[in-house]
Amino acid sequence: MKLHSDPASALNTITAYGDGYLEVNRVRYEHALVFAPEGDVVAWPVSTFEDIDAAALESVVPRAAAQPPEVVLIGTGARQRFLPPAVVKPLLKAGIGVEMMDTLAASRTYNILMAEGRRVIAALVPA
Repeated sequence: MKLHSDPASALNTITAYGDGYLEVNRVRYEHALVFAPEGDVVAWPVSTFEDIDAAALESVVPRAAAQPPEVVLIGTGARQRFLPPAVVKPLLKAGIGVEMMDTLAASRTYNILMAEGRRVIAALVPA
């Protein structure tokens, strides 16, 4: 599905997604990604939902961030799945919200939150 974006925007925007891929700023990726509205779009070293553990989740939030994100959106692939509470507990203790949803829903939600100026990080496994 193609999404429309504001070409004048300098923010990282999900511009399309589909089976096995994500497109950010009109660049296609076929692997898991982590990104915020500003900064680099980087590969997330997980291949499937089952690869997401506490270390993988901790790696999505920069330690040196001046302001931590309000929420981390985890795209769990083709269907919504939930991580064990122990995996998300460190982020919750730090006051960071964690939402898990299928990757297509996470992509749409990211674009909405980003457009509202919210501090959001997307950690997405392609659907």
